[in-house]
Amino acid sequence: MCESATDAVHPRFFRKPEHYVRAFKIALIQMSVGPDKAKNVAAAISEIHKAKEKGAQLVALPECFNSPYGTKYFEEYAEEVPSGSTCRALSRAAAEAGVCVVGGTLPERCGHALYNTCTVWDGSGALVATYRKMHLFDIDIPNKITFKESEVLSAGDQITTFDYQGIKIGIGICYDLRFIEMSHLMAKQGCSLLIYPGAFNMTTGPKHWELLARARANDEQLWVALVSPARDTTAGYVAWGHTLLVDPWATVVDQLGEAPGTIMADVDVNLVEEVRSQIPIRVQRRTDIYDTVHKK
Repeated sequence: MCESATDAVHPRFFRKPEHYVRAFKIALIQMSVGPDKAKNVAAAISEIHKAKEKGAQLVALPECFNSPYGTKYFEEYAEEVPSGSTCRALSRAAAEAGVCVVGGTLPERCGHALYNTCTVWDGSGALVATYRKMHLFDIDIPNKITFKESEVLSAGDQITTFDYQGIKIGIGICYDLRFIEMSHLMAKQGCSLLIYPGAFNMTTGPKHWELLARARANDEQLWVALVSPARDTTAGYVAWGHTLLVDPWATVVDQLGEAPGTIMADVDVNLVEEVRSQIPIRVQRRTDIYDTVHKK
């Protein structure tokens, strides 16, 4: 009998061990961000500790949590990873609180290049993952918004995942959310949760923020978290806000509005297995005809 060509299935989904329980409490922090870098970082550290007090085991911050979002700010606020002051503060907070911290994003300087970078720190304060935004936000919507990150930023070239207590988690940043190939590759690598620090604007936010989060959750049958800064109507770039968490059935578990706040929720990986076993698209894809491949 010939074997059919299908996606590789992560070993976790072949058999569910007896007494299998895979769940953790996540905190998604929608915080205000202003021009004072030190104040922004201090606020983020405070929120990490508050989330820990509420039982969070993994805390995620928004895109550009230590600086205003905008091409004119990236050079001024940029720092090296992991030696910069923001990274040192995140490492210390993760260790003191004993939580995993997905450090939103910060403008990273590496030589002459600037990146929009997410760092991930474990409960001992060790750096376990670094992701540089791969798809730069270059758009032009007439009479609405024109923005070109590539004028200042360089693009990353590595898909990034990390393991948290035996659960694989993938990282994307904002505009990356629109590219299904990226999320599919992370799912193929065994991810049960994708986290996107992001700052959609007042044009694309109402149209696509929730839509894309639910689409990625539905397409890949996993959890999706989008973490935005709070809305500041006085800023040069006004973020949509609406931080949200979507489950593998593509149901919005919780969503904030425009103001600062925190989502606290349980992420149950058993639900990933439930959906994938009941709607087994992974073994039904016609990879003899089409496929998504990772070019290393």
